[in-house]
Amino acid sequence: MFSVQQSFPSNVQLPRTLQRPPYAEVPPQNIAAVAPELAGVAIEYVRRGLRVQASQMFAGVSALSPSHLPSLDPFTIPLRATSHAPSYPTHILALSRSSSQDSSAVLVATHAVVLASHCSSLPRLPPSAASGHPSATVSVTLPVLPLTVPSPAAFAPLHAFLYTHSVPQLLSTLLPAVPASFLSTLTSPQALRGTLASGPALHKLSAHLLSSAPGMGALTGVAQNIAAVWRNAVALGVHDPELWDCLDLAWEIVLGAMNLGAGVH
Repeated sequence: MFSVQQSFPSNVQLPRTLQRPPYAEVPPQNIAAVAPELAGVAIEYVRRGLRVQASQMFAGVSALSPSHLPSLDPFTIPLRATSHAPSYPTHILALSRSSSQDSSAVLVATHAVVLASHCSSLPRLPPSAASGHPSATVSVTLPVLPLTVPSPAAFAPLHAFLYTHSVPQLLSTLLPAVPASFLSTLTSPQALRGTLASGPALHKLSAHLLSSAPGMGALTGVAQNIAAVWRNAVALGVHDPELWDCLDLAWEIVLGAMNLGAGVH
């Protein structure tokens, strides 16, 4: 079983800030192991190319029938019709917590090259015999990789961001109530950092979140989910500035809402 657990405690609840991990370069051999054709290609070019293919990759994931995700052995998954030219996943991740006594795993279809090109702490993944564009239209056979992460239940938002790099999508996933008018302004890294530096903007967003939340318990749940996504990103060694700025923004908004709810000024 692969493990990307780190030495920090897994029960961190509400730190004042979300500490970023020390920068580490993605090992180029990890990319070459799952995509030999990319050996020697600069990492930024690899990531840029993956962004262009994001819609085809998501089409490949959506073509898998989720009702056919059985055991932790290589298996063949029936495909569903899709309107896009798909790029099928190469692996199934079986996510679990090493500290958990629960033997069940969260199964996630993924493209190994996406993980290998963004996650510096991820062990080298074995290649898959599956083709990204198999000629068969009925099924695709994928290997299953057990992987321990701090929070399997909070893996989906981070996983989606590694494909789309969409800050509005991630932020709307992390926070249950973000005005669409605000999300539409997040068109650049500068706009994101500008909001982070604006006290009035943060206060307005926090007040909106507080007014939309059913209570402090709900806000605490939101904060715990953001912290869980953060722990997964740290454990995997993801060093994307927009990801971290987005997590920081979500964290400031929810802490601000909790302070307002508690009468802290």
